[in-house]
Amino acid sequence: MGSKPWLNPAPTYRPLEGYWETDDDAPGPRCGHTLTAVAASKSYGPRLILFGGATAIECGASSSAPGIRLAGVTNSVHSYDVVTRKWSRIRPAGDPPSPRAAHAAAAVGTMVVFQGGIGPAGHSTDDLYVLDMTNDKYKWHRVVVQGHGPGPRYGHVMDLVAQRFLVTVSGNDGKRVLSDAWALDTAQKPYVWQRLNPEGDRPSARMYATASARSDGMLLLCGGRDSSGTPLTDAYGLLMHRNGRWEWTLAPGVSPSPRYQHAAVFVGTRLHVTGGALRGGRAIEGEAAIAVLDTAAGAWLDRNGLVTSSKANKGHSEFDPSLELMRRCRHAAASVAVRIYIYGGLRGDILLDDLLFAENSPFESDISMPIVASERTPSASKVVQSNFNANVPEQASDGRYEIPDSGGISMDKNSLDKLVEASTAEVEAVRIVWQAAQAASSSPSDETSASDDYTQATDTLSDGSDIEADVRLHPRAVVVAKEAVGNLGGMVRQLSLDQFEHENRRMMPVSSDPSNLTKKFTRQKSPQGLHKKIISTLLRPRNWKAPLNRKFFLDSYEVGELCHAAEQIFMQEPTVLQLRAPVKVFGDLHGQFGDLMRLFDEYGFPSTAGDITYIDYLFLGDYVDRGQHSLETITLLLALKIEYQENFHLIRGNHEAADINALFGFRLECIERMGENDGIWAWTRFNQLFNYLPLSALIEKKIICMHGGIGRSINSVEQIEKLERPITMDAGSIVLMDLLWSDPTENDSIEGLRPNARGPGLVTFGPDRVLDFCKKNKLQLIIRAHECVMDGFERFAHGQLITLFSATNYCGTANNAGAILVIGRGLVVVPKLIHPLPPPVHSPEMSPERAIDDTWMQELNIQRPPTPTRGRPKPDQDRSSLAYI
Repeated sequence: MGSKPWLNPAPTYRPLEGYWETDDDAPGPRCGHTLTAVAASKSYGPRLILFGGATAIECGASSSAPGIRLAGVTNSVHSYDVVTRKWSRIRPAGDPPSPRAAHAAAAVGTMVVFQGGIGPAGHSTDDLYVLDMTNDKYKWHRVVVQGHGPGPRYGHVMDLVAQRFLVTVSGNDGKRVLSDAWALDTAQKPYVWQRLNPEGDRPSARMYATASARSDGMLLLCGGRDSSGTPLTDAYGLLMHRNGRWEWTLAPGVSPSPRYQHAAVFVGTRLHVTGGALRGGRAIEGEAAIAVLDTAAGAWLDRNGLVTSSKANKGHSEFDPSLELMRRCRHAAASVAVRIYIYGGLRGDILLDDLLFAENSPFESDISMPIVASERTPSASKVVQSNFNANVPEQASDGRYEIPDSGGISMDKNSLDKLVEASTAEVEAVRIVWQAAQAASSSPSDETSASDDYTQATDTLSDGSDIEADVRLHPRAVVVAKEAVGNLGGMVRQLSLDQFEHENRRMMPVSSDPSNLTKKFTRQKSPQGLHKKIISTLLRPRNWKAPLNRKFFLDSYEVGELCHAAEQIFMQEPTVLQLRAPVKVFGDLHGQFGDLMRLFDEYGFPSTAGDITYIDYLFLGDYVDRGQHSLETITLLLALKIEYQENFHLIRGNHEAADINALFGFRLECIERMGENDGIWAWTRFNQLFNYLPLSALIEKKIICMHGGIGRSINSVEQIEKLERPITMDAGSIVLMDLLWSDPTENDSIEGLRPNARGPGLVTFGPDRVLDFCKKNKLQLIIRAHECVMDGFERFAHGQLITLFSATNYCGTANNAGAILVIGRGLVVVPKLIHPLPPPVHSPEMSPERAIDDTWMQELNIQRPPTPTRGRPKPDQDRSSLAYI
């Protein structure tokens, strides 16, 4: 089995002791129950809700006997407080569901929805029961659903998908094993179950599988047992397209073992799978009992790393207590923050009553949640402890926790009327560090020592060790389907780079094994709230809409304050930024704010509710001009820079210059949306700020990022470092001109220096220049922007240079895709794409970014023709004209 250092292996589980006041508060031994993590309330931190299950075994069943007889099925509800580790039995008001096991549950904010199962009287009904814990008043509700539904079943799965749809899949109705899928739209009344007819690779009929919904809206079905009793190894993702169609997609990778009656739960993009049974009820043993499906990498991992073949439960050569703990089935799992919790289950003829936990790697690049500090172990990174202080609930004088507005939950106690609002708290719940965490934030000295030692070791590795990672372009790009809703994620649409119509003219870069590094997260503590106001107003990836009256929401005074605050930060930064991976790199935006929101929506956004705590952001310039929302684009980027100055980075493009953006739309937009006097003043102030922007960035000393290129004059990184700021275009040297304006030649066959069609004095540089520059400076990759490319990214110079462009359908005419590059800790570079939006169907309000932009871009294109897309034939125009800028 090969271990890839950029893929974090599966974790090790350990017992976690809790306490209770009375024996009745303890859940006791059980199996076939559910364990569900719920959001915080005003009085409590996150909790685990345990419901139902079997509490006894009849006839002394043995592990070798299939069809074990369970008894003592219950409908009791127990709550585990993650912060205090206390178990409590709760007795909600209202009519409870009948005693049941092998049922399904899904969390929605501070409530849990239950469906199906089997009990002493046979199959439970398919009614939906809601355990409502709003305002810490526990109450049962039965939801009325009209029409035909999934029907009574057990051994099925259910979760909330896309924060809107309750989806249930598979199971057994007492007559046969099922393969159907049903969805209930919680945003529409009357509530109706809809039987789905998904396209794609459909999973076979199964029961005792698991399903967990990723926070971006994809349900992952894993394992199970088919109608013949054969355990299954496969996994499938279920997603919904923009037009309402659903689709199954087979997950890549090789599972360590077939299994059913296991448990699985997502932490970030990693599905943690534990335990389970094989044919005949034999428990899975050895390393295969603990597995992770990394959906971003499309790979299965066990504790040793990457899994390359499925095992037939060969067991473990040496006794390992941690693996023996996971020899169980019919248990339940839930996750809070970076922790996975497991309770109970069955081992042979023994019912279990233990609570186990493990931590997803604190250095895993997919995770944006904190570790709960009250249960922190010495292995946890100290850096993570301070990541989410902005979301810490403050304790009021009456002892209650005051929850930030963004995590507030409003619930209709009579039904599911407000499931949608409440569901947003599902994501927020795992991102909050509670007051108890503050009390525990002062770690023991031995923990500090261990953490410091690790940090020192990784710093040494980054600064010149011979075993550092090499840069490697991932062989597949992540693509969002044109018609799809929400973030489809890494495993749903991965296309080979050779499948791109325009990009595949280039050669593949050399691959090598990367290694893991750590990263520091710092949040700016600014006394003034202007930048927070901007972020609150504009950072809305899912629901941002262009203002119909076009008036900008900031005045010139506020623009001046914003520029001053950002300018003070840029003045302290070097001309060439020194960055650590992971980094998310963006190309030209050109005022297409809607595309920026779409990229944030699909691939993560910079906030503590997003991914800023574990990945840096780098933008390569050309924030303004052409598009009609340059003001929104540049103000949000500057506000984010102020808020996350150590993790959010901007460098300069050729359009961040007054003589250029006076002609290509930015000056006109400022005047139109702010008034002539305020608009001209704001435009002038922005351009003063642009003179302070850094000019380049180095990532791990192996990847250099710039806006344009190396041209004819740049032979070393030191030449760029020597450029002093503030600097204007007219005062800049030929180095600045090459850095912001030069382009690669048409293809790898054209070497040397050639005149650039953009205008006199500008050049294009060949692949030989790229290879020489990289060799001399010990670099492995150049990432630059500046040119529209049809697939959003395009390789050059045998893969040692990548052109990146993030705005789609440039100037309303190019019909190009937009892309970003995600550089992981192992320096694996993954392109991630979005397609242009289709034309508006009903009204301009349905697609304001596209509808209003059409008019804006048409008028601007007449006056200032767009730069030809790279690789497209050049029109018959004067090569010194503005068409090439």
